[in-house]
Amino acid sequence: MLKPIRFVPRNAKLPIIRSRLLAFVLSTILVIGSLVAVATIGLNFGIDFKGGILMEVRTSAPANIAQMRADLGGLGLGEVSLQEFGDEHEVLIRIQRQEGDEAAQIKATDAVRAALGEGVEYRRTEFVGPTVGQELIEAGALAVGLALLSILLYVWFRFEWQFGVGAIVALAHDIVSTLGLFAVIQHEFNLATVAAVLTIAGYSINDTVVIYDRVRENLRKYKKMPLADLFELSVNETLSRTTLTSGTTLLALVAIYLFGGAVLADFALAMIWGIVIGTYSSVFIAVPLLLYTGLRRGEDEPSEDVAVPEYERAEREG
Repeated sequence: MLKPIRFVPRNAKLPIIRSRLLAFVLSTILVIGSLVAVATIGLNFGIDFKGGILMEVRTSAPANIAQMRADLGGLGLGEVSLQEFGDEHEVLIRIQRQEGDEAAQIKATDAVRAALGEGVEYRRTEFVGPTVGQELIEAGALAVGLALLSILLYVWFRFEWQFGVGAIVALAHDIVSTLGLFAVIQHEFNLATVAAVLTIAGYSINDTVVIYDRVRENLRKYKKMPLADLFELSVNETLSRTTLTSGTTLLALVAIYLFGGAVLADFALAMIWGIVIGTYSSVFIAVPLLLYTGLRRGEDEPSEDVAVPEYERAEREG
């Protein structure tokens, strides 16, 4: 009979809580670096936010991106970007918003059609104005803020306020680092990316709540065990589940990133980074922070008379 594959041993004894200071230093550097990148480099907002023209075209022959870029570059339309997606016949054209009203935008699309000539099928043409773009930025920021507040309240009511603090710090860590990544690599930040950020928050809190559940269970079970040892035991007991869930999700996201085309690439990239950083923060940030929040264990529950886990005792005696 075949034995199940385990990426993490059943009785893992990784020194996660004992390594918390190193994790805190690395996370602080990551967050500060991300904030500096967003403030200095800035996000590469897509047409959704800064306004412009988006055209999706399909050519009868394999698209010559270089030639198309040369043809459109001479039209005097400002910033023009072309990106192949789907297959070699499909091209996404982004043009900065033209000065003037809707007539100016229509004139620009007509110029593009004339420059590309025959043999091109125009599947989609969209216009986004600057007012709408600003409203979308505000709506996106509001959505993220309300999501964080809702998660904080949920964790607070389900557990205790100390758990809510740990969860919200870990989530803020994930979101800020994702924004920093997009600022550094200058991938387009659009509505799909905002959706990815919200999904990251939901996924990360799911991991955190699973570990917190085990922490709460062990708080009732081991009354005499030092909190640091108890947290380490709880994390190690849930580590296999955490890594397997994250690993299988990453397999699907990598496939989307590689084969899903340009429309889904930025969303998939944000999700891949979010899954990795979210798993890290749930283990190395959310739980260790409980040591500094004055968390108390209930005294009215039956407990097991265990002061220190066996592997910790052996290490200390050795």
